[in-house]
Parts: sequence; C-alpha cells; structure tokens
Amino acid sequence: MVGAGGIGCELLKNLVLSGFKEVHMVDLDTIDLSNLNRQFLFGHEHIKKSKALVAKETATKFNPDVNLVAYHANIKDQQFDVAWFKSFDIVFNALDNLDARRYVNKMCLTADVPLIESGTTGFNGQVQVIAKGKTECYECIPKEVPKSFPVCTIRTTPSQPIHCIVWAKSYLFSQLFGIDEDESPDLDNSVTSENADEIGNLRQEVIELKRVKDAFGTAEFAKLVFEKVFSIDINRLVGMVEAWAHRKPPTPLKYDEMKAACDMEVTVSAQSLAADDQPVWSASENFAVFADSIERLSKRLQELQRDAATDAPKPVLSFDKDDDDTLDFVVSAANLRSLAFNIDRKSKFDIKQMAGNIIPAIATTNAIIAGICVLQSFKVLNDDLAHAKAVFLSRQPERIFSTEFLQKPNRSCEVCSIARTGVMMDLKKLTLRDFIDKLLKDTLGYSDELSVVTTSLLYDVEYEDNLDKTMTELGLENGSFLTIIDEDESGDSTPRVNLEILVEAKEFPRNHLEPCFNLSQLPVIARRPVREAPASEDNGYSAVEEVVSAGVKRKAEGELETDSKRSKAAGNENVDEVIFLDDIDEVIDID
Repeated sequence: MVGAGGIGCELLKNLVLSGFKEVHMVDLDTIDLSNLNRQFLFGHEHIKKSKALVAKETATKFNPDVNLVAYHANIKDQQFDVAWFKSFDIVFNALDNLDARRYVNKMCLTADVPLIESGTTGFNGQVQVIAKGKTECYECIPKEVPKSFPVCTIRTTPSQPIHCIVWAKSYLFSQLFGIDEDESPDLDNSVTSENADEIGNLRQEVIELKRVKDAFGTAEFAKLVFEKVFSIDINRLVGMVEAWAHRKPPTPLKYDEMKAACDMEVTVSAQSLAADDQPVWSASENFAVFADSIERLSKRLQELQRDAATDAPKPVLSFDKDDDDTLDFVVSAANLRSLAFNIDRKSKFDIKQMAGNIIPAIATTNAIIAGICVLQSFKVLNDDLAHAKAVFLSRQPERIFSTEFLQKPNRSCEVCSIARTGVMMDLKKLTLRDFIDKLLKDTLGYSDELSVVTTSLLYDVEYEDNLDKTMTELGLENGSFLTIIDEDESGDSTPRVNLEILVEAKEFPRNHLEPCFNLSQLPVIARRPVREAPASEDNGYSAVEEVVSAGVKRKAEGELETDSKRSKAAGNENVDEVIFLDDIDEVIDID
C-alpha cells in the first residue's frame, strides 16, 4: 500500500479486517493537525509523527494476527526496486500526487504485478484496476499537466489572486528565506523573443532584492523589503505605459503611511489577527501580519544558521501550508500585492487552499473508494479479471456509481505498450559504445538511427559525446532505466516501439570476455501502430488532413524526447522551426 493518508487509513483498516495476512505500507509524510478530520487512525498526540508508523501501530489493534510492515520513506527510494515490487501479489495506490502515481504505475508494469489505482476529490472518486498487457495503465489516458504560471505574468502583470499568491510563495518567500525561484514548479521561466527583455529586468530585480538581504536580522529588514517590493518595484512597473493601456495601473504602497494607519487601526497583536483564518484582513491588518511574520521567520532562520555545522549546506526555510509562520507571510504579502494591483484580497483560509494546492477531501468519499479498492482486489487475486471494473463515484443522486469494463491497453501508450527487458551490466567496464554496437545493433538489430535516453539524452546519431564513457560515468546505477527510441523510418514499416531496459548492476570477473553485459530475456519489440488516415471525400481538405496527422504523430512521438535533446536542436540556428499542431478537434479552413 503506497500512501497512508485519507484513502490509506480507510484502506488499511479494510485490508486487516478482510483476510490479508501481510501488508507493507510506504509513506514519506508526517501527521499534521489538518489531517485529523478524515484520517481516523491518527490522533492529536500523533502530530509530527510518521503516518506509516502510526498507521501500523493503530491498525494492529484491529487485527493483531496481521503482519504489518511500515516504511517511513519515499516510494522512489532505491530500496524499493523492481525486485521489491515483484515480491507482492498486489499493489494499492493511495496517493495524492501525479508524479508518484506515474512512478508506481511504471514499476508495477515492469514487475508485472497488478495495481489498484484510486483517488478522490471532494464528493468524486475513482478506482482503476491495472494489469500489464491486459488493461489500460495509468498513462493510457493523458493527464492534465499541472498548472504553472509565466514568470512575467506573476512578476509584472498579475490580474488574479492566484497570481499574487504564487508571487508571494514561489518568488518573494523563496528569495528571502528559501531556494531560488528557478527551482519552483509554479513558475515558468522559459524565455521567448517577446519576453527576453522583461526577463532581464526581472533578473535585475532579484539582484537588488539580494542586496536588501544584507540587512537580514536587523530591525530595518522588514521596512527595506516592503519598500523594495511594494514601492520601488511597482513604481518601475507603472512606467510600463503599454502594459496598462486597457487596465488600471498598480498603485505603489508607502511604508510610512501604511505603518501610521496600522498603528491607529490595529488594536490587537499581529499573531492574534493571524489566528482567525476566516475574515479577509484589512490593508492595515495585512501590514501588521507582514512585518510580524518577517520577524518570526528571520529569527528562525538565524537560529538554524547558528546551529548548523560549518561544512553543512546553508540552511533555508521552505513553505508549508501547515506552518503558520510561512503561511502568514504568504497571505499578508499576497494581499498587499493584490491591494497594489486592484485585485480582490482573500482570507487566510482561502489562500491556504490555493497556496497548498489542497484538493478538498471528504472522509465519506475516502471510505467508499477504499471499500471499492478491496472489492476489486478480490477479483484480481481470484484471477477473475473479466469481472473487475473501473468504478467512478459522483454526487449525482440518480446515479452515484458509474462502472465500465476494463479497457485494453492503448496501443499508442508510451508506458505500457512498449517492450521491456532487463540487462545485467558491469557498470564500471561497459561503455556506451559497446552497449550500442554489441547489444542494440548486433543482438537486437537496431540501425544507426536510434536514441538512448535516461532522464536526459545519452546518445543519438547527431550526439556522440558520451560513446566512450562507462555506464557509471553516465550516472547509471542498479535499478536505472534506459529507453531506446527507434528512429529508423527508411523501411516499408513503421519504427519499432520504444524499448525500456532495466539496468541490473553486476561485476563480471576480470577474465570475462567482452562484452560486459548479459541480456536476461530477448524482448519482442513490436512495430508502432500505423495511424489510419480518416476516410473522406475528395473535398479539397486531403492536404490539410495529412498535415494534421503528421503534426499529431510528431507530437505523440515527441512525448519522450528529453529536454536536452530539444535544447540541442534549438541551439542549431540552421534547424528549421517545427510547428506542432496541438488539440486538433476541428477542420482547419484554408481560404
């Protein structure tokens, strides 16, 4: 069971009461106060303790005969390799994030272990049974890409409360107390010809803010930060006349005026104000909380820096929706920026939901979905996959449950409709050149037109820099994955589907003859499915259909292309621009 949160607590209770004799559970998280309304295995005395360890302790009381094994760890840690996954009869996902779901889906496919995938949001929920080669996997249906915001919108022309919230959380907080903004997933820092100048100006802003940090820990620090971000920076933005042609320009805030109003209007302490998360704070109240939260955070960071070892990395603070100090800073800073840009302010409660990316969770929904997970697992474990269903829960009174038979794998899925095999390698001896020549070409029959990809591009016909490096030098280790992409389109048939190779580290004897690898099983590598052209009359649109089909094909095949490969192509000024046709859902009319 991966995840011991909302669904996980209900699921673990069901498993120990349903005849499962051994359950392993993995969860990286610790218990927060906000968990207690729906995660019934935890109590107030468990706050800040490991979810997995406490869940084991509490669930054991339901059935002491069950062997429960808990891991306070990340499921992506190296200890949870393919061999570990293979040791189980079935895997349950009770996760709350896309990345971990994708990882477990991939590991279960590689290990050929059935997976019960589940999720809830508010009154809605779903359960999906995934079996390698028999059903759709988690990736067969494309998922919505998590929302990120262009840095110029966030830093220059905000128009919605979320823009101000992301600015406060991912830019201002990070610059003052944490990591650099470039590492934030909320911000899109990509540079285009249209925004290159503005990105340059924003970089200069960052440099100026770092100078303000020289006063960190002094009584003047809060004032200097306020004047920099709410007065000086906004004055600069007011000068961008074109940006305000169709909307009201922002109004710089003045520290002395805000402080005088705060002294007159605010009669309670800032922390007393912040304790009530329901009302929308006034301008003076936000000013009071802003100054107070900066003082609190500065003291915390100074203590961490004072206690840190001299050779340790420099301590930083990270935003946590359940940490009042960090949340108060983000709420007050976001609301002050909203005030300057004539945007509606939000309550602390609302900003916590938005800044923490909180999906509404309801205990009843979690309980229903957890029960369905176990019912579907009975069918899988009894080898009755034909009667297993995908189940959807909604609030519709006329039909609360919707079910459908499990669908076959999507032949175009780049995760489950590919070939897989394992290769034992002596990582210190095997070079990339020998791997390509002796395994991929001589043994598996690939041509020169191929790419080798890990998390980045290692090789293609135009990129041979790594050929003489060993696998260790390329960063591979036991449990790593290599993806081989066939790009040979010279024959009558389509290129082969991608081949995913699981790296199994093994030291070969010194007298072992080259090559230093051993293929565990000769994979069957199918051809990519041919996209059938839609039947149409000769109405003058055939050329358009051909272009659209090619655009969609390139987009689908480019899904696994790495950022390195894209940037390498982008760096060649002689490469013609490629136009991707996205979201083709209607006829393109050419005059």
